Amino acid sequence: MYIVFLLIALLCSSCSSSEEEAETLRKLNQKGEFIYRKHDEFLFTPPVAERTTPESYPWEKGFTGTHPKITKEFFRCKGSHLNPVHIVQQKEEVARFYDCGGSEKHSLQLRDNKEFIHPILIELLNYIQAKTNKRVVITAGHRCPEHNLYVDPSPENQFSKHLIGAEVSFYVQGLEERSESIVKIIQDYYLKTEKYKDKKEFQEFTRYDKEPNNVSALPWMNKEIFIKLFNKREGRNFDNRHPYPYLSIQVRWDDSKKEKVIYTWDQANHNYLRR
Repeated sequence: MYIVFLLIALLCSSCSSSEEEAETLRKLNQKGEFIYRKHDEFLFTPPVAERTTPESYPWEKGFTGTHPKITKEFFRCKGSHLNPVHIVQQKEEVARFYDCGGSEKHSLQLRDNKEFIHPILIELLNYIQAKTNKRVVITAGHRCPEHNLYVDPSPENQFSKHLIGAEVSFYVQGLEERSESIVKIIQDYYLKTEKYKDKKEFQEFTRYDKEPNNVSALPWMNKEIFIKLFNKREGRNFDNRHPYPYLSIQVRWDDSKKEKVIYTWDQANHNYLRR
């Protein structure tokens, strides 16, 4: 037993001596450098901080006033497979209409193989936002044939310009009860925009008094657009289930192509991509 304790003591002493030697070697191998300073070098005044404006985040760029700039993305079809079946009692049978899958299942209208909304609609809505500093809420932009039928299966609605990217329905938050003031802003756009200077057919609006127009307020029209004002009990459908009056702008004239904008079945049914 005594021999065992002796061996353990020898091992411990050898371990401690080896650690001490290693520590001594580390200290001997350490190197350092002196830091030399000039007289009063440690006394210096840091530069005065200048106030700068931080760059906008990507999602903040392109605002009109305090609201995001409206682009063609705001016009995508609002259809959804989650919407309930629309049941309509027709003359001799009950018809059932199912909604589309929305923008996840199909594109906007196409022009030159690119998604397209008539630029005047985008320009006018951004102008309204800039002038009112209030958000424009688009309730219906482009509709595919399936969603258009689901929204309103009436025969006259099947020729809607929503189907060809040439119509928009909207209201302005905070000005829901003052829709006629928005019409005046639209008219003002044509009076103050340089490209319409000296073009009376664009600057002058007339009231459309022919039947049917399915609204109580006579619509306004110039060469390029046609404006309808729907009161609280008018124009209600699955896209416009809100309780507010709203406006509809239809494009009548394509100024880039110098031609009338008219509905065609082929354009409405074949001129967009299915996903």
